[in-house]
Amino acid sequence: MPINSSGPDWVTVVPRRIKESNNLDLSQGSGTFPSGHYYRDQWKPRNFKIRQFNDPDNVTECLQRKVVYLFGDSTIRQWFEYLTTFVPDLVEFNLGSPKKVGPFLAVDQKHNILLKYRCHGPPIRFTTVFSSELHYVANELNGIVGGKNTVVAIAVWSHFSTFPLEVYIRRLRNIRRAVVQLLDRSPKTVVVIRTANVQELGPEASLFSSDWYNFQLDTVLRKMFSGIGVYLVDAWEMTLAHYLPHKLHPDEVIVKNQLDMFLSFVCPLET
Repeated sequence: MPINSSGPDWVTVVPRRIKESNNLDLSQGSGTFPSGHYYRDQWKPRNFKIRQFNDPDNVTECLQRKVVYLFGDSTIRQWFEYLTTFVPDLVEFNLGSPKKVGPFLAVDQKHNILLKYRCHGPPIRFTTVFSSELHYVANELNGIVGGKNTVVAIAVWSHFSTFPLEVYIRRLRNIRRAVVQLLDRSPKTVVVIRTANVQELGPEASLFSSDWYNFQLDTVLRKMFSGIGVYLVDAWEMTLAHYLPHKLHPDEVIVKNQLDMFLSFVCPLET
């Protein structure tokens, strides 16, 4: 039923309580909800400005002379797929790996960019994985030297939806310890955590997943990595706030915004 206007009204504009800043450290633990909004399909965080990487040359300039490690499930594998599709000079090197599993490798020799993806260790719901390729994220982090030209992004949540919360907590504790050790030996390393996201829940997916339980995983992840000097890409809010249908693997416009935020952490705006 249409709701007709009962008469004229007014809007009171209240001064901003939170000062907008280019300081991305505010993303660490602001605790604000919602963390941002969309305007013309561009994500606008509440507390800071992010750059828009609308041209492949902008991405190349940001990642020049850097080694980028992507660890986790298929939701961060999307970042690898987007970058290798969007940036022409970033050419995937065929390692003969299974399509969903990896590992994957892409190289831009001209600009000295190395991009790597590796799935996390078990539990994992991919169809077939060689045992030799089941590497734990914590072990991989222990093998990284780090430095100002090293970037690490981690997303671990989707495959834990059928396990007790204690299993997820133990896994995150190990990853957290490895992240702290990495930042201790190489403080200039950029570490980014991608949160969980809402998804479509059809008859099959509902048997092993739910947004309610994934929200519990996401809450644990945020608490686990707060206060240790890592950045957070709030994929939960970025999928929840968009008008497109919820998907485990969000559509390209949402992935693009996630990567804009990720790249803004790597190459922040100059103050």
